[in-house]
Amino acid sequence: MRIKKRALTFEDVLLVPQHSTVLPKEVSVKTQLTRNVSLNIPIVSAAMDTVTEFKAAIAMARLGGIGVIHKNMDVATQAFQVTKVKKSTSGIIIDPVFIGPDATVGEADALMAEYHISGVPVVDGDKTLIGIITNRDMRFISDMSAKVRDV
Repeated sequence: MRIKKRALTFEDVLLVPQHSTVLPKEVSVKTQLTRNVSLNIPIVSAAMDTVTEFKAAIAMARLGGIGVIHKNMDVATQAFQVTKVKKSTSGIIIDPVFIGPDATVGEADALMAEYHISGVPVVDGDKTLIGIITNRDMRFISDMSAKVRDV
C-alpha cells in the first residue's frame, strides 16, 4: 500500500491560544472518513466494550462524529445495537415499528419486548397515526388476546 499524503497526529500539532478574527460559525471541521462517509466533527469513538455501545454511538452521531460498536458480543446483540443506532437518527425514529388497531395486546407486548421499547404507535391501513399503546396501558390487562383498539 502506498502512502498518498503526509498525515499528522495529535502529537505533531501544537495550537497556541491567541486572539482571532475568524468566527466559529465561519469554520468547518468537516472531514471525509471514507469515499462515501463524511463527518461534521473529526471524532471517532473506539470500538471497545468499555467505550462504544449503542448509546455512545447515538451520542457521537448526534454530535457529528461516528461511534464504532465493538464486537465483543454475539452477532444478534451486535445487529440489535446497530439497529438501535440506525433507528434513532437525530432523535427522530426514521423507520419506526408500529402496530395496527386489530392486533392483540400480546402482539404489542411482544413487539415492545423485542425492541426494548415502552410504547408502540398504533396506525390505520394508510399508516396514519391513530394512537399509541404503552406498557402502562397494558399493566392491568390479563387477556392478551384483547384487541389494541379496545385498550
